[in-house]
Amino acid sequence: RVAITAGDKPDQKTLEYLEDKANEIRILSIECTNASKSVHPTSCMSAAEIFSVLFFNQMRYVLDDPRHASSDRFILSKGHAAPGLYSAWCSAGLFDKERLLTLRKVDSDIEGHPTPRLNFIDAATGSLGQGLSVAAGMAYIGKYIEKASYRTYCLIGDGESAEGSIWEALSFASFYKLDNLVAIFDINRLGMFSSI
Repeated sequence: RVAITAGDKPDQKTLEYLEDKANEIRILSIECTNASKSVHPTSCMSAAEIFSVLFFNQMRYVLDDPRHASSDRFILSKGHAAPGLYSAWCSAGLFDKERLLTLRKVDSDIEGHPTPRLNFIDAATGSLGQGLSVAAGMAYIGKYIEKASYRTYCLIGDGESAEGSIWEALSFASFYKLDNLVAIFDINRLGMFSSI
């Protein structure tokens, strides 16, 4: 994994690798949502490239210990895209496809929305608009209390960006100069019942 810094243009081999990973995440997302007969596959599709670039090019983490003190944090504010997040971790090698396919089964801990019961989830999400506030709090702690080098990434859906809590979290991040917080908006223009 070679991280691309601002202003760098990735080489063709890196772009192809990331494209392959995005497609793998899409396929895994479809397979696990199909196996569960529920959840939100389209939210996963629009975020596949984002997951690919973050998990296979940008984020620093210890695969055997995702909550390691030096690992970057990732908050999926659009929690309904959890199958995409699980698929990214599966593709990275944290767990196997067999476990991924237990999504939403009664005896499975792979739920429809992220839960911190899992060792690779930092915060429960699902209530739209709240993930960025959690991420901003983690970034604040990392920068000012722990004085740590980790970054906190937060993936936000475009529909939830209308929530006041998103704008309050952005204001908080600006006020405290949280340069270790990366807010990513997935602008897919799709809501549950109509286009946005």
